[in-house]
Amino acid sequence: MCGLSAFVSSRPDAGPPDADAAAAFAAALETMRHRGPDDTRIDFGDGYAFGFNRLAIIDREHSAQPVHYAGRWTVVFNGEIYNYRELRAELIREHRATFATDGDSEVLAAAFHYWGEAALPRLRGMFAFVAYDHRTATVHAARDAFGIKPLYLLETADGLFLASERKALDPFAAPAGAALDTDALAHYLTFQYVPDPLTLHRHIRRLPPGHRLVWNPGGGVRQHRWFRPSLRPLRVQPEAAYQAIQDALTASVRHHLRADVPVGAFLSSGVDSSAIVALAAREHPNLHAFTAGFAEHGYSEIEIAQDTADQLGVRLTPTVVTESDVLTALPEIIRLLDDPVADPSLIPLYFLCRTAARQVTVVLSGEGSDELFGGYTIYREPLSLAGVDRLPTGLKRGLRHLAEVLPEGVKGRSFLDRGTTPIEQRYYGNARIFDPIEKARLLRYTAQPHTDITAHLYAETADVDDVASMQYVDLHTWLPGDILAKADRMSMAHSLELRVPFLDQQVYAAAAGLPTDLKLPPGTRTTKHALREAMRGIVPESVRANRKLGFPTPTRLWLRGPIGDWVDDLLATSQAGHLIDLPYARGLLAEQRRGEADRSRKVWTVAMFCLWHAIHVERSTTFPTRRSDEFATPGWSALV
Repeated sequence: MCGLSAFVSSRPDAGPPDADAAAAFAAALETMRHRGPDDTRIDFGDGYAFGFNRLAIIDREHSAQPVHYAGRWTVVFNGEIYNYRELRAELIREHRATFATDGDSEVLAAAFHYWGEAALPRLRGMFAFVAYDHRTATVHAARDAFGIKPLYLLETADGLFLASERKALDPFAAPAGAALDTDALAHYLTFQYVPDPLTLHRHIRRLPPGHRLVWNPGGGVRQHRWFRPSLRPLRVQPEAAYQAIQDALTASVRHHLRADVPVGAFLSSGVDSSAIVALAAREHPNLHAFTAGFAEHGYSEIEIAQDTADQLGVRLTPTVVTESDVLTALPEIIRLLDDPVADPSLIPLYFLCRTAARQVTVVLSGEGSDELFGGYTIYREPLSLAGVDRLPTGLKRGLRHLAEVLPEGVKGRSFLDRGTTPIEQRYYGNARIFDPIEKARLLRYTAQPHTDITAHLYAETADVDDVASMQYVDLHTWLPGDILAKADRMSMAHSLELRVPFLDQQVYAAAAGLPTDLKLPPGTRTTKHALREAMRGIVPESVRANRKLGFPTPTRLWLRGPIGDWVDDLLATSQAGHLIDLPYARGLLAEQRRGEADRSRKVWTVAMFCLWHAIHVERSTTFPTRRSDEFATPGWSALV
């Protein structure tokens, strides 16, 4: 788990970088030092520069990067290959491969040397890597199947730049304000994150999950998809399916515990994290777990998590986040993200990671379970709307017209509206902030529709039911764009490696064919039914039967108090008015504060963009300071 940076020149005859170029590359790498504080190394050569900040997890005394292999390759690799021992033995047996270290980075280099792109499906883990073939002056790069680890790219006249975070590419690109991608901003306002492959910088892109790229001078970037997660419901025997899930997750947790440093786990109130902790505690009886909550009543999972920890016999350290903490940390959080993510749950995650990093170097977490096993309540919507969906087209058209003329708030209007809207227009991800009409009112320009992101995903799932289509959309958008992005950035901010056992090849295989009724049984409100059954006898029954809260955040309460004052000042002073109708946004905040309507997610989404704009475009170093004396803490308007 580290930060990589690489540059390969577009000039085949280029020599090593000159002093200024070398200094610029080193300075850019330093912006990611939080990702790998244990070691920093840079390899400058003819027409290339490879740099690495290392967080040493496996083979700590050796396995430094960049890795050089077979006199042909220079490789930098961010992530973990959990089956590296098995792959190493296979490479020795098949190819008589030799190794100078006992770590996974050299195994990855050897695997790519001997197997090429065929190595990718054999890698059990999370990864983003760059491999330079000196013989052919060709760059190969790849990102793991689900997008657990990030990889950014920038192609200029000078050559190709790649890095683990966008901030390491910004010095080599046009200024953020001059190159702001307005389509990416429009999509952010819909989804609450910038979806792959976009960033808010129109020249910097992300390699999408499950993709690899090839580049050489004059050839440009050529991307290829090597993995596409797909959920195709099949007929299965329920008990066999439950056992397959249990076996796969047990094996995955065992693999994810491989480390030469202390390993802990996150624990909330749900079955996902409880399953991870329960299975990990079987292997590590002294497992240390961590949880977080807010001081506000009803916004904490600490009590439930403590009860679970007591039943499982693991030690639990809680973290309570205050409003003052939020105000102090927000600028740093947005700076770390590179592009804004308006998911408020990343705030407790930031503090949770900070606490955990004081005790352990690796944590296991439950991300990915909801998307694979059907854990979101919204996935039940197609089942509740099935009656309307089966009506004749003409009758549905009439009901839709009725929904349009009924006043907003009238009982049944929302049901008719949703029931008569096709799934590809109705559902565009787990977070749906501004709809097209609202976005047209908010933006100062004409935006591309959100269907630019989702249309091809629905086309690829035309032969499955609506629930599987919704999961597919989330697997390709919400999961990498929000869930995994915040997990990577908030953990790496504290030099903490976060591992996700649910996003494992074998666990995915166990989930991929589950029929909808084993995920969401008809006539119930249950979600993730198959997973819950698989965990019977493993997690406490009090948790197995309950729905999780998911580190809830009191955004609505915050906006009524000092944080609301701060947001109002932020919107009032922002220089993003040429992009967003800021008086309209302040009007939404006023409605929220008067209690007239719940606009909290919309206001928060706009505010996080304005904070991003202040940091990355306006280059502000201080932020609004109007607040109650309660929050007059040092560092509130500190440099970012």
